Amino acid sequence: MLRAVLSIHECERVVSQHPATYVGDQFPKLGSEQGAAKDFAVLNLPTGEAPAGWRPGYYRLDSDLTKLNESLLALSR
Repeated sequence: MLRAVLSIHECERVVSQHPATYVGDQFPKLGSEQGAAKDFAVLNLPTGEAPAGWRPGYYRLDSDLTKLNESLLALSR
């Protein structure tokens, strides 16, 4: 499990490198969806905190988690 709390600016930087797909306002169900990546991350933008152009709710990042972790670590540098 990879967990991070990001500012809106940091979210935008990460999503610029790891595209996100909006999956709704409830946490996505983890099932045996065909064509879905084995590894993925979930980004939550709570109501009232979503910036212009973003919908509040959950986004799925189908990225290599090692590369996503590297992007998160780079934010602190």
